[in-house]
Amino acid sequence: SHTAQWMFGCDILEDGTIRGYRQEAYDGRDFIALDKDMKTFTAAVPEAVPTKRKWEEGGVAEGWKNYLEETCVEWLRRYVEYGKAELGRR
Repeated sequence: SHTAQWMFGCDILEDGTIRGYRQEAYDGRDFIALDKDMKTFTAAVPEAVPTKRKWEEGGVAEGWKNYLEETCVEWLRRYVEYGKAELGRR
C-alpha cells in the first residue's frame, strides 16, 4: 500500500501580501512542490522529475498560480468575513 499526500493553500499576511503554496508527498517523503512565482515545480526526489517536466510543459504551474492568487484568496476573505459575522453574534 502507498500513500499520496497533497497540501495547498493561501495566506494573507498582515501587510496584505498574498502567499500561496502547493506541495505533494509520496509514502511520507516530499515529492514535488510548486514555485508559484517562477511558475515551475521543484522535484524533491529524482522520481519526480518526469512529473515536473510533464506539468511544466502542460501549463499546470500557471493554473495553480492563478488558483492560489485569485480563487483561494477570494474564498479565504469570504471565510474571514463569515467568521467575523459569527463572532459578532456571540
